[in-house]
Amino acid sequence: MAQKLFQSAAVKTAADSSLNPVETQRNLPGKTPIQILHEYGTKTGNLPVYVMEKAEGEAHQPSFIFSVKIGDVSSTGQGPSKKAAKHQAAEAALSILQKDTGALIIPVKSESNGVAAETNNHPNSVGILQELALHRGWRLPEYSVLMEAGPPHKREFTVTCRLESLAEKAVGNSKKVAKKAAAEKMFAKLQSLSGCSEITWMPTPSVRFENLKNSPAEKMCLLRRNPLSIPNTDYIQMMLELSNEQGFEVTYFNIDELTVNGQYQCLAELSTSPVTVCHGTGISCSNAHNDAAHSALQYIKIKASSK
Repeated sequence: MAQKLFQSAAVKTAADSSLNPVETQRNLPGKTPIQILHEYGTKTGNLPVYVMEKAEGEAHQPSFIFSVKIGDVSSTGQGPSKKAAKHQAAEAALSILQKDTGALIIPVKSESNGVAAETNNHPNSVGILQELALHRGWRLPEYSVLMEAGPPHKREFTVTCRLESLAEKAVGNSKKVAKKAAAEKMFAKLQSLSGCSEITWMPTPSVRFENLKNSPAEKMCLLRRNPLSIPNTDYIQMMLELSNEQGFEVTYFNIDELTVNGQYQCLAELSTSPVTVCHGTGISCSNAHNDAAHSALQYIKIKASSK
């Protein structure tokens, strides 16, 4: 009899908790609010996007504030760690979803012999950026190791993150750390281009060299007609005006290593189709940028003038 009463109470608890996503996660210790919200987002087609709004306090007692947006629902959370703040934000979002939409958010059970999958359990900048790209229908972010430096016991890696026409690079003591830092910088750039924490930036269509070749626009016509050998010319500004006119972006990457002659080096990457990368050197970083822009303009002029 006692056993039947216990089973009845257990069934009632499970039934009641299914109506409240917060209670559900509390009764299922293997599921966190972050996981539940992610699973709900996967099912509804609106993946949650987390943004760190503020980090304050002393080193021994930090405080983080994170916001999360899923569909039309936004909420914030605060905690002594990034994970705790995300946890609170996700829990608040689940409560809002339950209250405002009446959604039944029931966690999906893992099929891996009761062991929860590690993927997306603890969303990080790399995962968030990938989910954002998937949700928006963009090409997935691409990461490449630009350089390795330092002694074996203190290696330093420079990783580049490319997303559509944008590129960011970061340094870390491992490839994983550098990759994460580059993804964070990319997400911050997306927010900066959007003008707010909500990502509204949209990639521009790829510019093909066939379009440049046939373009009757002013800057392109000037490039075809005028020589690129006039001293003290600001080729960076010329490239900026041309890229704005034609609709592609230019990103400059400094190379930490000097040339054998002790000059600075730089790469100029154009978001054309195909992507174009040109090299430049100079007695300073700005001179190297100007030389790289000059090389890129020379390349565009040759391609645009070819028959």
